[in-house]
Amino acid sequence: MDAPFLIVRRVSLQEHETRPEEKLTGTDLLDPCHVVLYNDDHHTFDEVIEQIIKATRCNRQKAEQCTWEVHTRGRCIVFTGALGACLRVSSILEEISLKTEIQTT
Repeated sequence: MDAPFLIVRRVSLQEHETRPEEKLTGTDLLDPCHVVLYNDDHHTFDEVIEQIIKATRCNRQKAEQCTWEVHTRGRCIVFTGALGACLRVSSILEEISLKTEIQTT
């Protein structure tokens, strides 16, 4: 059975500042997070491959492997890193309306 994941949602700076009790600590920002990419029926393989390369700076072979996993399994962890890096990667993937989620354990 997979370990449970906490879903990180994006909030505006103003929303986050109005609730100081929920601010992340410095160590929270460094904990490893995962960017999960989900399958859809709207993008071609080439579009997804190119966007994964752009977002994660991986080589084409790795992007093709991730794209195939998304296609066959419905999702794939395409990037693991600190929260800030995951937010950047997720944002780039979503530039073409790909569906992503940031998870942390």
